[in-house]
Amino acid sequence: QVQLVESGGGLVQAGGSLRLSCAASGRTLDTYIMGWFRQAGGKEREFVALIVRTSTTTIYADSVKGRFTISRDNAKNMLYLQMDNVKPGDTAVYYCACASGVRRTPVADDFNYWGQGTQVTVSS
Repeated sequence: QVQLVESGGGLVQAGGSLRLSCAASGRTLDTYIMGWFRQAGGKEREFVALIVRTSTTTIYADSVKGRFTISRDNAKNMLYLQMDNVKPGDTAVYYCACASGVRRTPVADDFNYWGQGTQVTVSS
């Protein structure tokens, strides 16, 4: 069992930056692929970014590529999402999650454990 807790969300102006954190407990994260998803009001949860166990590979949704950076610190059991040049379309609840394995195109069903989410609101 893994418990995940996100933090760092808030209100930010378009073009600004925000850094989300995800703290894990229960098991060490180094056995899992980690990811970030987001869900805007009335929409389905969508994939944002993924990082493999050794941090050697990262995958991003096209909508955030070049603006967001996912990273992890296995020693601290932490996952991060650096969000730069944010846009109003990035407004959503952001969730961290972990998976034992994922498909070529990651989907929410691949992930076993989820945090409760943190709200990010980008004003124009």
